[in-house]
Amino acid sequence: MQDPTPAAPEPEILAAFEAAKGFMPLREGLAVYEAALDAGRLGLPLLEVGTYCGRSTILLADAARAAGVTAITVDHHRGSEEQQPGWEYHDPATVDPEIGRMDTLPTFRRTLHKAGREDQVVAMVGRSPQIAAFWRTPLGLVFIDGGHTDEHASGDYEGWAPHVAEGGLLLIHDVFPDPADEFTGQAPYRVYLRALESGAFTEVSATDSLRVLRRTGAGI
Repeated sequence: MQDPTPAAPEPEILAAFEAAKGFMPLREGLAVYEAALDAGRLGLPLLEVGTYCGRSTILLADAARAAGVTAITVDHHRGSEEQQPGWEYHDPATVDPEIGRMDTLPTFRRTLHKAGREDQVVAMVGRSPQIAAFWRTPLGLVFIDGGHTDEHASGDYEGWAPHVAEGGLLLIHDVFPDPADEFTGQAPYRVYLRALESGAFTEVSATDSLRVLRRTGAGI
């Protein structure tokens, strides 16, 4: 028997996702969407670490709408390491001309407005560890897609994974096992291995560089 056809958003949501500025490929985006629909059944918020301009947020928000829950997205909106001037993923259009620093918040807000999903999202503007330090609410899903250094990836995992509810999902993006990808994906890969080795999470699926794990035990 073949697996059921994977869930997909309505064409207008998919079009908004594909038109949005960002780096999430379509296959991985659809896997995020399917996981968010799954996690939404717990009736708990869905949280993303690493907003950038809101490309993947559109899909989380649409899944949250379907489940009657809230999507939360956490970012300081100053860009991660590889998005700074002089690096491969830098986009000069995201730089605030008045202060000369990146500011993706205005683009993010336009992205959600165009997608018609502003009402489903709470945007928390600040650094992930600072926000995680006072967070107390269980989460149905945590999607780690922030900085790619060990400091940032480990900090996001340690700050947010404890809040994934029993049966909830932990998603980790940019998992690249090849040591040649040291800068772009080795830190998320090490976090992924840590989650599996903890015994608290069991892998559900792998789609390209996206890993989906379910909480099946205590701890992190």
